Amino acid sequence: METGSGQNTEVAGDEPVWTGLPPGLLRMRRLLLVVWLGLLAVAMGLLLGLLCGPAWAAFALLPLALICWGWVMIGRNWRSWRYAERADDLLISRGVLWREETVVPYGRMQLVEVTSGPVERHFGLASVQLHTAAAATDAAIPGLDPAEAERLRDRLTELGEARSAGL
Repeated sequence: METGSGQNTEVAGDEPVWTGLPPGLLRMRRLLLVVWLGLLAVAMGLLLGLLCGPAWAAFALLPLALICWGWVMIGRNWRSWRYAERADDLLISRGVLWREETVVPYGRMQLVEVTSGPVERHFGLASVQLHTAAAATDAAIPGLDPAEAERLRDRLTELGEARSAGL
């Protein structure tokens, strides 16, 4: 079955239909990386060049190397995030080296909230935070489009009420 947003909500057989995060989250994280480490590189280059001499200004290349490394790592991390809505629970999978998969039963959800800080709002993103009775199964899905975050919140709330486990 498909919802109005084009997201598959039921799966054929036992295999879940995974949904990845939108590219806006990747752009936001990479831009923040370039801005902060770029500013650090400029500040280091100027300070070391003025105080210690031009040869020491070469140490400003370290933040630039971190930008290159971080660019790749942020892309790998972004690709590792995904979620799937199944009949009785929500799956959230993330991680590159240490893969982590969280299963949140709809009947155990106590609170589903959509949050969006100033930077996320600027990039048109929102996060869905899931709270359950057991803190170990609390989960979040970052960087969603606000419409998808609200759709997911409403659907999870509806399913949680329908499958309430008496909490």
